[in-house]
Amino acid sequence: MQSVLQALYVLFVIVEIIVAIYILVPFWSLCSYLLIRLLGIKRPYDRKPFITDKNFDYGIIITAHQEVEFVFPLVDSILKQTYPHFYIYVVADDCDTSKLVFGDPRVIILKPEPALNAKTRSIHYGIQHFQKKHDAIIIFDVDNLIHPRFLEVINNHFRKGYRVVQADFKPKNTDSNYARMDAIGDMIAFFIDREAKMRLGLSAHIWGSGIAFDYDLYAGILYRDGLGGFDKKLQAHLMLSVPRIAFAPDAILYDEKVSSGKTLENQRARWIQSYFKYFKESWVIFVKGLKNFDINLVYFGFILLRPPLFIVMGAAFLFTAINFFIEPPAFWIWLAVLASFVLSFAGIVLMKSKDWRYLKTMLFLPGFVFRQVLGLLKMKKAKKSFLKTPHTKLLYIEDLIGDTRAVK
Repeated sequence: MQSVLQALYVLFVIVEIIVAIYILVPFWSLCSYLLIRLLGIKRPYDRKPFITDKNFDYGIIITAHQEVEFVFPLVDSILKQTYPHFYIYVVADDCDTSKLVFGDPRVIILKPEPALNAKTRSIHYGIQHFQKKHDAIIIFDVDNLIHPRFLEVINNHFRKGYRVVQADFKPKNTDSNYARMDAIGDMIAFFIDREAKMRLGLSAHIWGSGIAFDYDLYAGILYRDGLGGFDKKLQAHLMLSVPRIAFAPDAILYDEKVSSGKTLENQRARWIQSYFKYFKESWVIFVKGLKNFDINLVYFGFILLRPPLFIVMGAAFLFTAINFFIEPPAFWIWLAVLASFVLSFAGIVLMKSKDWRYLKTMLFLPGFVFRQVLGLLKMKKAKKSFLKTPHTKLLYIEDLIGDTRAVK
């Protein structure tokens, strides 16, 4: 009996350590990022020379499902790019395409019959209908808008030899507490999983849109179904196919943030379900990194294996409470760990947003977490159907950055 108790205690301590490391990741990321900048060390991208002056040709796929009205501002922002070598494939799934006329031969409207009702199938359909073999593929969601220099920045990364490039995200709307809390989540995720890792010379994580990758890399990807999490499968495939996944902070994509609790629940249910669905792929990356003594793969896989933040934080508070009664020294350690998380969390948000409103919005985070818990309870539903995130903010790129003609 005593040996069983000892084994359980050892297991408890191991889980504690893993959770503590995850809680300390924001603090470590912020400190390493600031130290690198303080020392004046250039980004790996800046140190990397151009290896070609080629103008790469991009096949841009827009996955539009029902919300056809959002196609117009997105296509408009693409046509206003400073870089001209691209084709746009609008996969108008279950849409009325009668008014989708743009007067530019580079815009191809595709209407699948019957309806596909899945992003993965829409992407595949778009690739099947490419006018030619493009050098690279870029995927956008229908609610996105892109900065006029987006493609120019992406192309410079490809000229330096990168084959996978993830763009940066900015919020298209911040007019509600839910939208700002959603934006805060993006700021933290993009800083920890992309920007800080980029500074350290490690691979950045990809997102469901704003990802550019070499055409030939898409071959061989087989999805289990058309439900959520396609980017998790794509990410695992790309990570094991290239030396580094680049993050381009100057390639800016604007996307719509959720504006209601119900929308948040559905979105998080889909994300949480995809975490468990593709857990095996994350584990494969982590184990391969250990076998090859590859810190890039090990750290990438370790971060991928991290449960949703609200679950990690819940475990941290639970361990803190338990240690208050059974291990007082560990209790104080946990308090220090949690304090480092709060300080680094606030520091990252303030540094990335430069807006004090976001710090005030953080007071509403408990409600945001509660909605994610409700999303966890909807996970079973997300396994059976795609819980779509509706969009309402119909904006043009000029509404966000002003006159695009002034961009050089």
